[in-house]
Amino acid sequence: MDGWRSAGLQRIGRLLTLGVRSLHKRLLLGLATGWIVVVAAILLSTWNSGQRLIGEVSNEHLEYEARAIAEMIDQEVRLRFETLERLALQLPAPQVQNAALLRAELRHNDALLALFDGLMVVDRHGQVLADWPQVAGREGLDVSDTGYFAFQQQVGGPYVSEPFFGRASQAPLLMLSMPLRGRNGEFIGLVGGVVNIMQGSFFEKLRRIRIGDQGFAALMTASGKILVHPELGWILSDVPPASQNPWLDLALAGWQGNAVGTLATGQTALQAYRQVWAANWIVGVMMPLEQAFAPLQWFVRHMWLVGTLTVVVMLGLLWWLLRLALWPLTRLERQINAVGQGLRERVDLHTRSTELNRVMETFNRVVEKQRLAESELLDRQAFLDAVLASSPLSMFIYDLDGNLRYINPAMMKLTGYSLEMYRQRSFGAHIHVSDREDVRDHWKDALATGRDFQRQYRYVTAQGETIWVESHASLVRLADDRPLGFVGTLKDITHTREMEALQRWEAEHDPLTGLLNRRGFERRMEEALADWVKSGQPSALVFFDLDRFKPINDEGGHALGDDMLQRVAQAASARIRTSDNLARYGGDEFALLMPGCGWEQARNTAEALRKSIEELGIEHQGRYYQVTLSLGVTSFLPGDQDIDSLMQRADHASYRAKAEGRNRTVVDEALTSPVTLR
Repeated sequence: MDGWRSAGLQRIGRLLTLGVRSLHKRLLLGLATGWIVVVAAILLSTWNSGQRLIGEVSNEHLEYEARAIAEMIDQEVRLRFETLERLALQLPAPQVQNAALLRAELRHNDALLALFDGLMVVDRHGQVLADWPQVAGREGLDVSDTGYFAFQQQVGGPYVSEPFFGRASQAPLLMLSMPLRGRNGEFIGLVGGVVNIMQGSFFEKLRRIRIGDQGFAALMTASGKILVHPELGWILSDVPPASQNPWLDLALAGWQGNAVGTLATGQTALQAYRQVWAANWIVGVMMPLEQAFAPLQWFVRHMWLVGTLTVVVMLGLLWWLLRLALWPLTRLERQINAVGQGLRERVDLHTRSTELNRVMETFNRVVEKQRLAESELLDRQAFLDAVLASSPLSMFIYDLDGNLRYINPAMMKLTGYSLEMYRQRSFGAHIHVSDREDVRDHWKDALATGRDFQRQYRYVTAQGETIWVESHASLVRLADDRPLGFVGTLKDITHTREMEALQRWEAEHDPLTGLLNRRGFERRMEEALADWVKSGQPSALVFFDLDRFKPINDEGGHALGDDMLQRVAQAASARIRTSDNLARYGGDEFALLMPGCGWEQARNTAEALRKSIEELGIEHQGRYYQVTLSLGVTSFLPGDQDIDSLMQRADHASYRAKAEGRNRTVVDEALTSPVTLR
């Protein structure tokens, strides 16, 4: 056995000696290839990592800029609304005072010209009574056909108009307006602040904003008109179509966020959008990718040059060093032979060659290999523990059996539970009871299949507070593909969920009555139609409007009309099922969708509504006002493929009820012979 070992070691020594001549060239070629691969890998990694990091930093920067600009504009708009509201309280009633007196009052408040480019007062009929500073042709101008006058006359409240060209000044303008009220709260006119879009001071700060060399900020109305843009030719023009920039189209519909899209110039750019809710505007901040990645491109180009020069210099140096480093191979061969013959216990080669020292160390420290490996494993474990403990993100580790092994301090701070407290309770005990079964089922699936676990659910903290969290756990495998366990994160998304729920509610509900608006009601109609087409589930529709409602608005004012609409909504809501959908369809028109209900039951409900509203009344200035309902009832019929036909039948039945004397319910003729119930 010893002779075989000695012969083997001697053979290795001779092979090393014979390979000296070719080993030099092979090492040189290998090292050169390695250097080139390393330099290329570093540059490629630098490019990819740089793109990701620059993209993240640029997106955060753009998001910050967009948010800051939106908040600045929102504050400016609200400041002007507050100023107009105070001015409205100071002005004399337009129907009593003359234009000269109003003009003098505006002149007395000319300090407001620091906020507006002009002030004006309009009477209840839409005629401009006074303006300051005076613009030729503005006083006496009829603005009753403008959107801002119609809004103040019908709704009232702070309002920012759509951009328009002034009839007197011929300049592109915006109107910020507040209603003027009489002693009894009736509409008697409006006071408005004029903003010059091109030359006024309102947008001056925004026009000067630049993001680097090519980046810019733009301001648009929700209707798609550009108010501020670095290219003056774009101002008051339409925004690019959705086919060119779908993210901008989403922003016009209320979306906020970051994206990468194509600008009107054809450039691909990072984009950030934020809403200015007070004015119904959208702030967009854009930075071309060419500008964002320009520093990275410059750095990579120079890195290529440095890397190439480094490889060339290192090849020459390595050629010389290898010639010096390989001469100890003969000595190594002799000592290996001596160890094989039992003349030496270990190789003791005094050389500066890294490669030969590695061979020597490997040969001499075979026994110590296991100890070094265990030491390295402990060091890695300590490093991992330090990283997890210092992470601001809540993190946890489960083994393959679903047992919790570790949570970091951030997770303990978020939930209030320690690792021991978690282990004392079953999985899911801290999850809200409504979400518990769903989370448990998906967690069991992740344990069984190794798929990622990712869910959003409600979580009950140690303090009893219910929060929304997003959890994501992934299976970790060793180098040989053996599964080790699950590592996951827990993120608090409570604020995000609350904001999303509020925005969804506001988008589909009428602010006056709290009922569904047209948009929300039609979406539920589409859902009911889909159930009817797929499964034949019936649904009934009741369409009604208020009889004798106009005198309440005309004689008592819109405030009295709004009060009556709210009372009707409350009374109607109390007479329907929780599964029914009641909407203010527009003005004094209402609609009721009753899923899973036939027209006979809908007719009974309609009669109950009619009798309930018939008993309502409201007193104002010694007069007593009442309204009644004219109701039309219908339901889905075979062949219905859209909601328009259903709405038309219900509207026609409601019209028949009004034509036949009002205060009655009429069933759609397509369902049965005409039935009129008093």
